[in-house]
Amino acid sequence: MNTMLKAGLGVFVLAILFVLSGAFYTLEEGQQAVVLQFGRPVGQPVTDAGLHLKLPLIQDVRRFEKRLLIWDGDPNQIPTKGREFIWVDTTARWRIADAKKFLESVATEAGAQSRLNDIIDSVVRDQVSASELVELVRSASWEVPPGEVLEEIPAEMQEELKKKIVRGREEITRTILGEARKIIPQYGIELVDVRIKRLNYVESVQEKVYVRMISERKRIAAQFRSEGEGRSAEILGTMQKELSQIRSNAYRQVQEIRGKGDAEAARVYGESYGGDPEFYAFSRTLEAYREGQNKNSVMILTTESDYYRYLKEAGAQPGRPAR
Repeated sequence: MNTMLKAGLGVFVLAILFVLSGAFYTLEEGQQAVVLQFGRPVGQPVTDAGLHLKLPLIQDVRRFEKRLLIWDGDPNQIPTKGREFIWVDTTARWRIADAKKFLESVATEAGAQSRLNDIIDSVVRDQVSASELVELVRSASWEVPPGEVLEEIPAEMQEELKKKIVRGREEITRTILGEARKIIPQYGIELVDVRIKRLNYVESVQEKVYVRMISERKRIAAQFRSEGEGRSAEILGTMQKELSQIRSNAYRQVQEIRGKGDAEAARVYGESYGGDPEFYAFSRTLEAYREGQNKNSVMILTTESDYYRYLKEAGAQPGRPAR
């Protein structure tokens, strides 16, 4: 009998411990919970970390994150206001603001992600379609770079760069956030921030953009090459002009020096020949004979010519009578 009593008492104690163990639950930092009774939420969400009570066996606890959660949407192909088709990749940060409403509307984080896909993608598509591409790319505070940067850019692109930004990327993202926040609270969700991670042209447009970029680079290279050739021709022309001027001046100086030399030589010859006219006449005669002779010519002199007489007298030995 005592054995049966002890066994029954042990079973009773175990049952009490089992019941008491189901009456407590704990929440960690960064967690919140909703108590369910027969599958339905009761009371307000529990947001404080620590040990909490619930009715054992008939109540259950669903835990949810209280910290920020990440939403990353799939890139979407969206046309801008100017009909440029671009890929838009968006991300957002959100948290569960009302765990009870969250449980009743979307139940799980996966359900919340799916609902955010529908809401944020729809708002992003509306805002991108209503905006120019330049508004999506630049901020309202962006300024045109000064000076030399614009010199390499075509005139039509300069006009595009100087276009006034009305909204800008920050304003568009704030509008997306504001529009999405109007819908999100009914699901117990607080949308903290929305950002556009990346914008890019679709592949067909990318190829055209790359072709235009290559063509533009070639045009700029040809312009630089043309300017270089023009500068080279200018330098060569200046060099040839200076060279011709130097040669002209040198030739003039040579002629002046040569003229002065010839005049001085004529003066000296004049003075020399003026002192002895007979010698001058003889000298000129010798020069005439020298200039007129060649190896195939034969000079015939008479015995009465002065030249013959001079040669005869010059060839006579001293003290020997001439013949």
